[in-house]
Amino acid sequence: MPRRSTLRRPLLALAMVAASTLYAIAQQAPVPSRVRGTVEAVDGDMLTVKSRGGEDVKLHMTSDVRIVGIARISLTDIKVGSFIGTTTVPGADGMPTAVEVHVFPENMRGTGEGSRPYDLKPNSTMTNATVSESVVGNDGHTLLVKYKDGEKKVLVTPETPVVTYVSADKSDLKAGAKVIAFMKQLPDGSFETNRVSVGRDGLTPPM
Repeated sequence: MPRRSTLRRPLLALAMVAASTLYAIAQQAPVPSRVRGTVEAVDGDMLTVKSRGGEDVKLHMTSDVRIVGIARISLTDIKVGSFIGTTTVPGADGMPTAVEVHVFPENMRGTGEGSRPYDLKPNSTMTNATVSESVVGNDGHTLLVKYKDGEKKVLVTPETPVVTYVSADKSDLKAGAKVIAFMKQLPDGSFETNRVSVGRDGLTPPM
């Protein structure tokens, strides 16, 4: 009996260490999937971004990196039939209110269709869908958007930034440019990106 008790102690200690390790892993913040910020420098395929939180983030651009431009357009450019993405937050009356709207060009129709939680603001949601109705009211446009799993009414106010995607390349990644870079952490802890959205004419991509 004493011998069995002696064996239990190291097993119990090992179980406690394993549990504490799993707890520590669970408490680690998830690696972000994108960084929003300002281009600090470009050195070959290395892109350095000062994040909006103030951190310097170094990203290796893959050989097939896609650079897209983000340009401002008018609210009236949102038409019935447009395929859009919009970040929304709950309004005072509970209606989803657009923080931003991006209109996809036709060759990007269907991109990420659906509605899901998003990291732009607390309680924000990203919805990519087709505009089926647009009603002009005193507060702006109320859009009914439909996606494969449902539909949603969204209020787009006159203050909501509306943008679209335009062509761009690495030459647009200049110091001072505002970007959103999609990022992936590699096994060695470094980061790479295969897609960067860059604001045109000093624009900060609002999504």
